[in-house]
Amino acid sequence: MGQPQRIVGIVLAAGRSSRMGRSKALLPCVPSSETFMARVVRVLREGGVPDVVVVGRPEDTLLRAHVDGLTPTTSFADNREAALGQLSSLIVGIDHAQAHGADAVVVMPVDIPQVKPETVATLLAAAWSQAPILRVGYAGRHGHPVLFREVVFEELRAADPAIGAKAVLRAHAGDILNIEVDDPGVVRDVDVPEDYARLFGEGP
Repeated sequence: MGQPQRIVGIVLAAGRSSRMGRSKALLPCVPSSETFMARVVRVLREGGVPDVVVVGRPEDTLLRAHVDGLTPTTSFADNREAALGQLSSLIVGIDHAQAHGADAVVVMPVDIPQVKPETVATLLAAAWSQAPILRVGYAGRHGHPVLFREVVFEELRAADPAIGAKAVLRAHAGDILNIEVDDPGVVRDVDVPEDYARLFGEGP
């Protein structure tokens, strides 16, 4: 299958952060003032994915303005069906990526802010494989980012929103290339204030 010719990063950020009580995308990665969003975009770029699309809700004007202030190759895409769940955002991102010539995407939820750029680079280096899906993991646990090749895009579009991308991952369980990395950040997500305090040592 060979190396993809063009890879676009997708940052999923259309959730309402209801359990956190404020926008997770705009939380600071203390002691730095860098937001979750800015860090995830930077990590993708430094790892070798220069073009990134952030998928958010149309009414999230604060997030849109923040994304507009990031790199020139980072864009914002509206998910008008965000209530359908995370798969709907992934599909919006894939549509955007394909419209810009992508034959693979690297997917990162915005609430996994401690992934290292080296992990993204390791994922891309493995994209020479024949695997339709590549996924990083740590200590036996699956994590993010995940790389999807164009060959599974239609399956993702057709998947049950209630199950999400997991249905496609299960269908290709024997074909996925799982890459173990020395990066606990790939499995450290932030859903509630306690998660944030555990990772950053203080409340959000």
